[in-house]
Amino acid sequence: DEGFTELAKRWLPILNAFDASGVDLCYEVHAGEDLCDGTSYELFLDKVKQHPRACLLYDPSHFILQCLDYVTYIDHYHERIKACHIKDAEFNPTGKQGVYGGFQNWADRAGRFRSLGDGQVDFNKVFSKLAHYDFPGWAVLEWECALKHPEDGAKEGAPFIAEHIIRVTEKAFDDFAGTGSDEAFNRKILGISG
Repeated sequence: DEGFTELAKRWLPILNAFDASGVDLCYEVHAGEDLCDGTSYELFLDKVKQHPRACLLYDPSHFILQCLDYVTYIDHYHERIKACHIKDAEFNPTGKQGVYGGFQNWADRAGRFRSLGDGQVDFNKVFSKLAHYDFPGWAVLEWECALKHPEDGAKEGAPFIAEHIIRVTEKAFDDFAGTGSDEAFNRKILGISG
């Protein structure tokens, strides 16, 4: 409690300055940071009195490495997500290392970042969920891969993102005529009088 109180004391002037400038401050929830998951973010948010500029940068790769449900995270925090890193990761625990296996080089870790499509993030689900909430921001490629050359990762990353972006429809798929509903007609079909 004292730690989050101190965080709020330090961050509130910054958040207020951002608010005065009309800019959202996006925290990248990340293992090893003060705000490492949804629970720690909520503790912080309570201490800054739900400050409207205390927003989030969403990055599913960090949640793969933490074994956190990165899709339902969007359900919980979609109103606060204002920035998005599209980055892949994989988590392959062994009998010798797991979530905290950070003493190996990146290629030999149980949890490591990968190029888009080479890891375990289900980007179809991520982009569908972001489209569901009509996410207004950018899908920004953040490339860190333990194996692939960076030029190949960059060359493949932009088309990968473009293929996954979902253009949100303006009307329901079954709204053929676009006329809306006719309550009197519906009542007649249902046999409801009055």
